[in-house]
Amino acid sequence: MVEGVHFRLGDGWATPAEVGHRALAGALSDLAAMGASAGEAYLMLGIPPTFGHERALQLARAAAALAEQTGVAILGGDVVRAPVLTVSVTAVGWADSAEELVGRDGAAVGDLVGVTGVLGSAGAALAVAEGRTQRSAHARTVSERAARPLPRLQEGRELARGGVHAMIDLSDGLATDAQRLAQASEVAIEVQLGALPIAAGVAETAAELDQPPWQLAACGGEDYELCFCAAAEDAAAVELAVAALGDVRVSWIGEVREGPAGALHLLDEHSQQVSLAGFEHRV
Repeated sequence: MVEGVHFRLGDGWATPAEVGHRALAGALSDLAAMGASAGEAYLMLGIPPTFGHERALQLARAAAALAEQTGVAILGGDVVRAPVLTVSVTAVGWADSAEELVGRDGAAVGDLVGVTGVLGSAGAALAVAEGRTQRSAHARTVSERAARPLPRLQEGRELARGGVHAMIDLSDGLATDAQRLAQASEVAIEVQLGALPIAAGVAETAAELDQPPWQLAACGGEDYELCFCAAAEDAAAVELAVAALGDVRVSWIGEVREGPAGALHLLDEHSQQVSLAGFEHRV
């Protein structure tokens, strides 16, 4: 994660501690999307001269706190001078056999498309940080949730055990990541935007922006929920397995269809197709 690309520091944006937390959360979320168990992590910091010793410690301590919470050991890394703050995390996961892991390429026609948790906090928090909305109570709600996302490691393992066919984490937004599932699986995916589970405070933020809440939910990156495809007959078992872990629920938002490989059809409340895109890193 590079300052100016993935985050900004200060002035209502991210604190050093939030940067450390989010960097490790992003790496662990990739493991969650495969149904892997997390093992160890390695943290590399590129620190500009103006960043300072204490802020570097805040960043590292926040990453260590999330590692302890998720049962991960930070075993090493490196610290170097850099022109801008750069945080790179390598997270190592494992499974007893390759068959326990889930890729992006197994979605089958007729599968249901589901997501864990709620969406939209990251997109709404970005609007708040950029000053496009007022800093009200609902703005604080979305910003607090977006600042410290939790990787869905346990949920990913349960989904894998439940036999989901394909899975991806929502790091770049549903409108981008669901299409990646469709491309890898060589299928078409249809998503009902009105069925997206919306996080608290997102509807109010969207109203200030004069846009539907599902736009923030589909386009905002870094929600770090899981999107997956499962056979319809397994839907109830999948819901129960995830619900048994706590407050996180599964929402069914679409279906895998026959059609051009890699096609993503996003339908609004009136079944009209809309064009949306998530976050794309460009060189």
